[in-house]
Amino acid sequence: MVSLLRRQTRERREYIYKKALEAKEKQIYERKQRIREALASGKPIPQDLKGQEAELLGKDLNLDAAQELPSQSIDDEYSRAGQYDPKVLITTSRDPSSRLTQFAKELRLCFPNSTRLNRGAYTVNDLGAACRANNLTDLVVVHEHRGVPDALVVSHFPHGPTLLFTLSNVVLRHEVSSHANSTVSEQYPHLIFEGFNSQLGDRVKSALKFLFPVPKDDSKRVMTFANQRDFISFRHHVFVKTSHREVQLAEVGPRFEMRPYEIRQGTLEQSEADVEWVLRPYMNTARKRNQL
Repeated sequence: MVSLLRRQTRERREYIYKKALEAKEKQIYERKQRIREALASGKPIPQDLKGQEAELLGKDLNLDAAQELPSQSIDDEYSRAGQYDPKVLITTSRDPSSRLTQFAKELRLCFPNSTRLNRGAYTVNDLGAACRANNLTDLVVVHEHRGVPDALVVSHFPHGPTLLFTLSNVVLRHEVSSHANSTVSEQYPHLIFEGFNSQLGDRVKSALKFLFPVPKDDSKRVMTFANQRDFISFRHHVFVKTSHREVQLAEVGPRFEMRPYEIRQGTLEQSEADVEWVLRPYMNTARKRNQL
């Protein structure tokens, strides 16, 4: 057990080190690009790049003219996604209500290749160890307040990130669908993402997108994540083509709104992991402050 923890710590340390090197390379590349653009346009070199640093960066500008942006494969924890189907573990907080348990069951139907686990007496460390031991790619934990689902955590293994969302307007499947008693399609769904335009939005989009495997072309199932003012609306539909120009939709459920409020660079049980982004109160002061 001790050797396993040491190996995990070493792998995490190596990952963070490579990530830091890549960030430094990207920073140097961007500075060189700014100098090249200034020289090409005849404008003075930006004030923050003048002096010894600008001279150092300017020595091999001609050699770097065709250089591409440094690879983001180390920085991107999802670089291997698509090479294998994700395996998702879904569980709840301790002592869940019947409504939260039902919500977790319906989430399991939404994510192909997912498994639901009764939380019982398992600690967060136990969940993390189980995910690593069984080569699971993601852990999804849903929380509640007085019987109402109000939070969702998505943690990617083995190195993170962990995204924390608030949930609102949760409507279960039997409350939204006229076919609530019918079986749910297990086809790999098509995904629709709308409104994820910023760098942070792309980060959240990646975490959600890679919870799902690659769909077949003939799949008749679709999941929608539509962002509006940092609130992500989730909808689950099946469709059938009634003619060469028309498609009929049927909502399956569940439906809910989710809002990200924190991104950590480690997995769920790593309490010492760095916080990559967190929602601050001042971010809500103007419409232009939308993050996604």
